[in-house]
Amino acid sequence: MTTSRTPDQPDVDQPHPNHDRGLEFDLTTLMSRRTLGLFLGAGGAAAALAACTPAGTTGSTSSATTSATSSAASSGSVAASTGSAAASATPALTRAIAECGVEIPEETAGPYPGDGSNGPNVLEASGVVRRDITSSFGSASATAEGVPLTFTLTLLDNANGCTPMAGAAVYAWHCDRDGKYSMYDSSLKNENYLRGVQEADANGQVTFTSIFPAAYSGRWPHIHFEVFESMNNATSAGQVLAVSQIALPKAACDDVYATPGYEKSVTNMARTTLQSDNVFGDDGGIYQLATMTGSAAAGYTAGLNVTI
Repeated sequence: MTTSRTPDQPDVDQPHPNHDRGLEFDLTTLMSRRTLGLFLGAGGAAAALAACTPAGTTGSTSSATTSATSSAASSGSVAASTGSAAASATPALTRAIAECGVEIPEETAGPYPGDGSNGPNVLEASGVVRRDITSSFGSASATAEGVPLTFTLTLLDNANGCTPMAGAAVYAWHCDRDGKYSMYDSSLKNENYLRGVQEADANGQVTFTSIFPAAYSGRWPHIHFEVFESMNNATSAGQVLAVSQIALPKAACDDVYATPGYEKSVTNMARTTLQSDNVFGDDGGIYQLATMTGSAAAGYTAGLNVTI
């Protein structure tokens, strides 16, 4: 993560500042992706792409889900390897185990992580451990307005047979409806909404309740997250296991951005594609594209499998 830059105020009408990750990061990411390409056959790539294709915005189950469920049913050894968690495994976990194998790409934490690496540190604040991150906590009081969004990450340990990472912790954060980040924007320096930490349950899953983030200039709509080995590591800003981002599907974004309050996102969304995005552009975000159900009227639910 970048630690030496001083963040500038974000502006939804201008290219996002400080978003380049530097030569060292780019070379490291390039080498890791090329190494992955040597081992990932065409069939595996097609399966991963299908698994990451959103089911649409109405809640219907994708064909990738059907295929993954069938695969899971025929692979007793994989399910058995999850131990006690398998006894109460959710359908999402069953699919995640069936699709496990490609580790989540490492990405920048961006200029506004709030984890102490680039300015303020929210991780050591009392109250940061929470499911609902819509409002600020502590002495702050603002609430982020926008279309409701609930998102779940399923954490799997690739080195140990894709077992759920029970007890791991996730710190998640993203911009608000105006494309601004709490703790950094000049108008939000005393606020800390849209940031929070959750501990993974027995199925390796964490869920956050939030609002749909904006599209600001230069970036595809996204959610940042860091994975820690334990809650103690997370709340003390300890060693990070993975840093990545969730890409939100276009259909859901278009639906949300047609609602009042997201007007600037319509213009910004039109300027960016997954392929041109400076984070997801190297592979089109196929391993970071969330599955999404719901509607702007009722709120959205997103999910992403995170293999580490």
